[in-house]
Amino acid sequence: MGRFARTGAMVGVLVLTASLALTGCGDDQKKPAFVAGAQQDDVVPTTSPGTTGDPSEPAVPALAVSPADGSDKRPVSTEISARIPGGGKVSKVVLTAADGGTVAGRLRRDGSSWVPSAPLKYATRYTATVTGTGTDGQTRQGSSSFTTMAKPKSMIGSGLYMFSGKTYGVAMPVVAEFSPGIPKKDRAAVQKRMFVQTDRPQPGAWHWLYNGTQAYYRAPEYWKPGTTITVRLALAGIPLSNGRYGNVDRSATAKIGRAFEMKVDNATKQMTVYENGAVVRTLPVSLGKKSTPSSSGTMVVMEKKESTVFDTRDEPDPRNQYVTEIDFAQRLTWGGEYIHAAPWSEGVQGRQNVSHGCVNVSMANGRWLFGKTLVGDPITVKGTERRLEPGNGWTAWSMSWSQFVAGSALPVPEGGQGSPF
Repeated sequence: MGRFARTGAMVGVLVLTASLALTGCGDDQKKPAFVAGAQQDDVVPTTSPGTTGDPSEPAVPALAVSPADGSDKRPVSTEISARIPGGGKVSKVVLTAADGGTVAGRLRRDGSSWVPSAPLKYATRYTATVTGTGTDGQTRQGSSSFTTMAKPKSMIGSGLYMFSGKTYGVAMPVVAEFSPGIPKKDRAAVQKRMFVQTDRPQPGAWHWLYNGTQAYYRAPEYWKPGTTITVRLALAGIPLSNGRYGNVDRSATAKIGRAFEMKVDNATKQMTVYENGAVVRTLPVSLGKKSTPSSSGTMVVMEKKESTVFDTRDEPDPRNQYVTEIDFAQRLTWGGEYIHAAPWSEGVQGRQNVSHGCVNVSMANGRWLFGKTLVGDPITVKGTERRLEPGNGWTAWSMSWSQFVAGSALPVPEGGQGSPF
């Protein structure tokens, strides 16, 4: 109950900081946000070294490499692609900078392009040499030299809610944030540069919020315990239609822990806690009263504070203004809903809703639950007077898989998308 004094929480990877501001059971809709884009390259054929010089032998058609030979002002997000006349498959790409250094990279699984493992340098000349095999079995090669653009003046940051080396709950979505939101016409290009790989392999998909400020990645079902998730938001240098460019790549490699899930039923006012599929405890709760109901839907633990202060003195309704010390607080929404210990409501927990939207538990149960949960653990609340609003927290799981896939900017194969590489 109440609003935390804002302490802030690190969000993203590398140098990004965005606030998981601690506001208590109220209507605080402040959300961090962040961005990027993509490029389109004209395909221009290059001269092929695939002939012997003997006029009696038919010439082997050259590979057509993109970016085109001699092109300049290319984004540092540029990928290398090639077209083999008559069809075929690219087998090797070598990209070197003007100083002779070789750039690491990988071919997309569908063979559409080769992606550098890091952004290219600004205002630098590169030479790409591409080797492939045509449908006739003959090896072909092509090359192209191009120059990247100078560092743009108008740049937009991107945010990633995942830290390398951390362990998260089975419902932890990959959350990318953008400010301002990505326009619909740019989302497909941006999404194509957001890479997620899982080990154990699990298909997934991206879903954009209506305003383009967030994109979530999840699997059809909760992640399998023990999964490693590797993410790269390869957004540095991506041009957007608003004339801005992404300023940095962000990446993280994290683990998924044990399966832990909380289910709250307003009808019984009980929380049932599951670990690895088995019920481990049932806790009485008090939810939001009718004037400030809790949200029904599947939420995710976003942040944990063992001790803090809810401060709601800026609420317009004097009845909802207070300053209260809170123990064992776990954020569920941007709007201020939490699970937390509420010793003042222990007498009615399991029988009556008296909170301002939070899930109240006893001090003992709050301590126990706080010691068990991870950021990314799911909690599903049902039977209240209010539905969870999309984007009010990490709401990736508060919709069916078909609804989730409908929010992708790119086509999603049945069952989900596999690894991009």
